[in-house]
Amino acid sequence: MDVRVGHSPDPDDAFMYWALTTDLVDTRGFRFEQVLADIQTLNQWARAARLEVTAISLAAYPFVQQDYALLPHGASIGSGYGPIVVTREPMSLEELGRVEIVVPGTMTTSFLTLRLALGDVAYRELPFEEIPAEVASGSADAGLLIHEGQLTFSELGLRKVVDLGEWWLLETGLPLPLGVNLARRDVERLSDLSDVLREAIECGLQHREEALEYALRFGRGIDAAVADRFVAMYVNDLTKDYGAEGRAAVAELLRRGEQIGAFPGAGPVRLDWI
Repeated sequence: MDVRVGHSPDPDDAFMYWALTTDLVDTRGFRFEQVLADIQTLNQWARAARLEVTAISLAAYPFVQQDYALLPHGASIGSGYGPIVVTREPMSLEELGRVEIVVPGTMTTSFLTLRLALGDVAYRELPFEEIPAEVASGSADAGLLIHEGQLTFSELGLRKVVDLGEWWLLETGLPLPLGVNLARRDVERLSDLSDVLREAIECGLQHREEALEYALRFGRGIDAAVADRFVAMYVNDLTKDYGAEGRAAVAELLRRGEQIGAFPGAGPVRLDWI
């Protein structure tokens, strides 16, 4: 059976699926094709149920819950760290709430968490990789950074105002679930498929050097040291399985999102796990 797996060209996602390109994992008759796209595109594709398996922002899940169920693994979860808001000059949270913030997409979990932390803010959307330079050039007052921008912003002379993963931990005592993996409900043998993908993640962690070398092929010029740090941040024990803490974090983030009306037209959120 052919299965298209959608994920971003980021080191952590590529790392998780390295084993599918080897003979180290029993694929149980599934034939995998990796489809790479940025997270905002994957969010949009999921609304059309385009792929059998896909990574999306957790904040986009309510809009696709009729077609997809949550896989129990593959999530990007940070405990005490996550997307950050940067500026050129020091700024308080109160001041930050009064300026325009450039964001990587309104369906991203980073944007949802920003709204939970600051309330309604003025914002402008821009591809995530362009945001650091937009702020550094003075074309934007502040920027919401995801992916490797969380690690490299200081190279442009930018300052961190708030780490939303840290804010979330202090607010709730929980890690911040950012990206999640879903499987389309109409795919046959979902349990077997889930087992294969879980084993691929575990295999990558067991063969970290080889998996990281593979992941570097997909980075946008990210150097090995940054990729290594980024993978360490977002491929961890919670990636192998959410556990009770990870599932509680997912439920709490979506509950708070519902409270502020972040999912218009999506209906009540129903958490279904494979």
